[in-house]
Amino acid sequence: MLLDEPTAGMARADTENTIALLKDIRVKRGITMAIIEHDMQVVFSLADRITVMAQGTPLVEGSPDQIKVDPKVREAYLGETQI
Repeated sequence: MLLDEPTAGMARADTENTIALLKDIRVKRGITMAIIEHDMQVVFSLADRITVMAQGTPLVEGSPDQIKVDPKVREAYLGETQI
């Protein structure tokens, strides 16, 4: 299933409900989902594996836990500078 910004423009409660619905679909039906999303919290909530892209080039790939701590991702997408 290809999802392009599945929660764009939604209120937080609607976003949370949509995330829960998508998780349920993925688990119960065993469907692979490719998600194009700028809201990293949505990505972290849904994904088992993440590929972060920058200008069409893969920047980093890994589990949500790996992505959250990657310095390139933190600076570019999470708004935190490298120390």
